[in-house]
Amino acid sequence: MSAVADEGRRARWTPGRFALLAGAVLLAAVWVAPLAWAVATSLKPEAEATRTPLRWIGSTVTLRAYRQVWEAGDIGRWMFNTAYISVMTTLLTVVFCAMAAYGFARTDFRGRKVLYGVVLAGIMVPPQVLMAPLFAEMVSLGLVDTYWGVILPQVAVPAMVFILVKFFDGVPRELEEAAFVDGAGRWRVFWTIVMPLSRPVLAAVAIFTFISTWNNFLWPFLVTTDPNGMTLPVGLVNVQSSYGLRYAQMMASVVIAGLPLLVVFVLFQRQIVRGVARTGLSGQ
Repeated sequence: MSAVADEGRRARWTPGRFALLAGAVLLAAVWVAPLAWAVATSLKPEAEATRTPLRWIGSTVTLRAYRQVWEAGDIGRWMFNTAYISVMTTLLTVVFCAMAAYGFARTDFRGRKVLYGVVLAGIMVPPQVLMAPLFAEMVSLGLVDTYWGVILPQVAVPAMVFILVKFFDGVPRELEEAAFVDGAGRWRVFWTIVMPLSRPVLAAVAIFTFISTWNNFLWPFLVTTDPNGMTLPVGLVNVQSSYGLRYAQMMASVVIAGLPLLVVFVLFQRQIVRGVARTGLSGQ
């Protein structure tokens, strides 16, 4: 019995498995190193943040950079704005992109292929190209310096429509046909059958949307001028530009802005992996 157990242990540590583990550790180190450097720099005195030769740890560990950033700006208000905008954008994106994707995947109407091609073409258009017309539209609608002025242009995401179409194509049609026989309409089938079956991919879309919205800087920077309506990335950049380039404070700002996203990823990483695996994109 012990010989079998020893053989099993040896089988687990084959050269191939060891190489995969070494590669995973290397990739993890490459990903963690910049974050670790940002945290270490934010805990240094400002005078030592750029001292050469570079050192990971300063002469003293201090939270002064965090206090200065917090006192220089309205971090609590900016974080609330960012959270509200990110949550609302995520909810609206999931609902509207799911509805559009279900229409493309399950309904047949004149011009469907052409319209779907236009949506897919939107994936190849850089968002920066649309900034000027979108800003003019927000001005004409009176939505500048409002939450909705930041939220609405971020709701229509062609990439998310494409991901959901790929998933809906794999949902068995027999389930919907059985519901139609029982007298259910298309709207009821969508909400009571398709949406519950799509929870993994919807969770992945929601998490991706939340992360991208939280990190978005350019559009909120263009459409908000009132300090009380700024998002966290925009507010922190304004704090830095007001007081000059201070590396310890800059890294403290990075840590403050990125910590909520790190928590979200740690809590929902299983849903992200499961959602991507079930969209059908992994084999493309």
